[in-house]
Amino acid sequence: MLITHEREKLIQAIIFFVTNTRHCHKIKLFKLLYFLDFEHFKETGRSVTASDYCAWPYGPVPVDLMAEIEVPQPDMAASVAFTNKSIKGGTQVMLNIEPRAEFNPENFTRREMGIMKRLAEEFFETKSEDMIEATHLENMPWDKVYNQQGAKQQRIPYELALRAQEEEALLRVARDRKELMECLR
Repeated sequence: MLITHEREKLIQAIIFFVTNTRHCHKIKLFKLLYFLDFEHFKETGRSVTASDYCAWPYGPVPVDLMAEIEVPQPDMAASVAFTNKSIKGGTQVMLNIEPRAEFNPENFTRREMGIMKRLAEEFFETKSEDMIEATHLENMPWDKVYNQQGAKQQRIPYELALRAQEEEALLRVARDRKELMECLR
């Protein structure tokens, strides 16, 4: 498997969130990664981990990571352990996530680290039920896809993180740049 810069960031972000928050199991981790990627996209026009998120009933799910948890690739398995743990008297199973490596911040920008630290502080004690609620807010990307468009289990476009006026401003800058480039030809 080719290990890309974004792939390394995904693995390191998992280690960071599991190490720096409590109750960080599958659902909470998925929501923290979603907030990281969409917040960074809103600020810069690009995600951190390059993950695709789909609108599932309990919120956004990074579908490739969801599939990989069952059989982690060697780079993921070397860095993170995923194990099932029985809870509620053995009637339910929870995914336990433990780092196998120390967090390495070298691949992250200051902005990315700032977002991760803020999310870890904000959601330090938050449990998965409240994380689900936070991703279901009205007019947020998950809500726009799942509820407003009725596109259940479909990809959530990053562009939905931009507010209408932000999107217009971004498009205006792109148009102006295109016009400038055409004038310079």
